[in-house]
Amino acid sequence: MNSRIGRKPAMHRCYAMSVIIVCTLTCDYAMAQSAPKPTSDPPEWEFIDNGKIKIGVKRASGAAIGWMSLSGSNKNLVNHFDRGRLIQQSYYGNADGSMWDKQPWHWNPVQGGHYQGQGAPVIELKIENQKLYAKSTPLHWATGEILSDCTMEQTIELTEAVAHVHYRFTYSGLQQHAERDQEIPAVFLEPEFKHLILYSGDRPWGIGRLDGQLDEKLERSQPAWPNERRKITEHWAAYVDDSGFGLGAYVPVASDLTCYRFGDGKREHGSCSYFAPLTRFAIKPGFVWEYDVYLTVGREAEIRQRFYELTK
Repeated sequence: MNSRIGRKPAMHRCYAMSVIIVCTLTCDYAMAQSAPKPTSDPPEWEFIDNGKIKIGVKRASGAAIGWMSLSGSNKNLVNHFDRGRLIQQSYYGNADGSMWDKQPWHWNPVQGGHYQGQGAPVIELKIENQKLYAKSTPLHWATGEILSDCTMEQTIELTEAVAHVHYRFTYSGLQQHAERDQEIPAVFLEPEFKHLILYSGDRPWGIGRLDGQLDEKLERSQPAWPNERRKITEHWAAYVDDSGFGLGAYVPVASDLTCYRFGDGKREHGSCSYFAPLTRFAIKPGFVWEYDVYLTVGREAEIRQRFYELTK
């Protein structure tokens, strides 16, 4: 996310599933003492799957998207290494004296939580007819403060091989923040998806052709560290692996992109591929921001064709 725009990886957080062990009166004392305690905690993941694609949110990270794959596959493309990875909402405001990993930072509500590992609380999470809705209270990325004057909402609906995500951010605070580049949203993928694919030319979707074929050549690159900037005149980008398979995000209101790759995916702990479509606005009292994101997994030509179909 912005290097976080240049972010370093945080430490892993591990979770253990508790089980209930029922002992008879003949169990010895040591066995009874070692039995894990019962828990009523909700499962860490919630999924929806339409037989084409599968998407999951991570409760412990503000119900942000932490999983996307083909249906029936155990190969997750989304990197959820820490609370700042995932596919999630993140916004920026005024410099506020906060420090992130010894760097001066800004007011920064993040759906997933705090860089030191604290997850953002989920207010509501429900699934009805394969439609997932979540509401959460974000944390300040640098300080871990619960930003009770902010609310993040997320609605996910699957149609064929495309996930339609509707995001809503509400700010009820009193501070007027400066205008900033905003990630809409932050997208983190596993490091093997290392080729950034996009179109930045002046003939989006091959405008002017009569046969409906998308013949304009896509651009392929491997971003470096820290952030680089790109134009996305078709309003989408994707990361794919060496075979051309990957995940793409189409955001109709975004024409710019920030991106980077951290690590080599082998030796470097916490390696990832990152991009975020960008827009620019100031957060002020009474501010409400809503936008749509379309996600899909597949080959690069399939990704582009699916997004093109959404423009018709």
